[in-house]
Amino acid sequence: MMEKAERERLTGRFPILEEMQRAQEVDWINPGMRAYEQAMEGSSLHMEDIDDAEARLLRFAPFIERCFPETKERGGLIESPLVPIPRMQERICEKYGSALPGRLLLKKDSHLAIAGSVKARGGIYEVLKHTEDLALQHGLLKEGDSYEKLADPKCRSFFQDYTVQVGSTGNLGMSIGIMSAAVGYKAIVHMSADARQWKKDLLRAHGVTVMEYESDYSEAVKNGRRLSDQDPKSYFVDDENSKDLFLGYAVAAKRLTGQLLEQGIRVDEAHPLFVYIPCGVGGAPGGVSFGLKQVFRDAAHCFFAEPVQAPCMALGMITGLHNRICVQDMGLTGMTHADGLAVGRPSGFVGGLMAPMISGEFTVKDANLYHYMRDLLETEDIFLEPSACAGFQGPVRFGQSREVREYVERMEFSGLMERATHIVWATGGSLVPETVREEYKNTYLDAF
Repeated sequence: MMEKAERERLTGRFPILEEMQRAQEVDWINPGMRAYEQAMEGSSLHMEDIDDAEARLLRFAPFIERCFPETKERGGLIESPLVPIPRMQERICEKYGSALPGRLLLKKDSHLAIAGSVKARGGIYEVLKHTEDLALQHGLLKEGDSYEKLADPKCRSFFQDYTVQVGSTGNLGMSIGIMSAAVGYKAIVHMSADARQWKKDLLRAHGVTVMEYESDYSEAVKNGRRLSDQDPKSYFVDDENSKDLFLGYAVAAKRLTGQLLEQGIRVDEAHPLFVYIPCGVGGAPGGVSFGLKQVFRDAAHCFFAEPVQAPCMALGMITGLHNRICVQDMGLTGMTHADGLAVGRPSGFVGGLMAPMISGEFTVKDANLYHYMRDLLETEDIFLEPSACAGFQGPVRFGQSREVREYVERMEFSGLMERATHIVWATGGSLVPETVREEYKNTYLDAF
């Protein structure tokens, strides 16, 4: 726990922290954001790494199609629709008094095949990358082979001698566990206290071992890593530091380009793109944003959204301390209804890499997550789990925030905003059981 004197020093230097300590919603624009070329100086990852990840997913497409028939329509690719949500845009303007020029769309990673969340990107990719490494090392694959052969009984028998483990609040565990079990691994998911019971039940139904902890996400990760390190045939998926996870998420940006073209949407410096992504430890939003910056460069403006009691990435970015600070240091609980975002300490790897690229952060009260969830359901008949609705804080605050208004003026966008595209990145929800959906629909917290 941070000493009182150090906490006071930080709040004196960064006054916004006082509001965050009181669990108030804040809008933060990143003063350290740099133009693309400057931001990439010294970066450990580049477009070539994303291209490599995309090619690997294409090699695995026949395997994925065979194991998961629901991906057949897309030829074994795991991808989600990009849909306009004009009625939700009207609701935001009318109900919340937010002027939002341009068009608003929803990226439905909430409906990705297999795992029903954005974690289907990075989580599944890392399992497949590890599988390819083992298969090539042990002669199960050779150049020119179809990866579909990895679904054969002989290969599954080989992988049964190996274990994949991960610490998770829920959605990452589902993607890692379900794909690991499909390959044939023994899969173990270490889940924190805030993980939803239906997610644990679903994993167990797939033959995954779920280990439960009464503590938070960081403790589940620490225990998972420790147990995995004791087994030479165990592979631990490190959500806090994994470049493979990060690159799996980044592939989303390349896929998005085609979807924008199909809808006749231009993205360039005269047609800015604003993207709002819920954030927990940082891997998924960081990876997606990194990919967007590679593809669209200075035309892409990426914002993270976090719960007021668990704004770990915002704290790390604001102070520059990254994973050397946690929400408890600021007197916050880390407890939130947004179970997938209930993270106390951010990824230092993601924070350091993305610090010069992220445009800013919004924090959001739990009560508003439920309001946005019901708004979207009523206007567009689309269901998201509450944590996946955090991104809507961006469009709601866009027309209200002094900080955002100054950002628009500084970037000289004032005359361009009618041509802007806003994308809320929906991160989960399609696998939520109907009973739990009803529970969510009827949850009302403090007034917004």
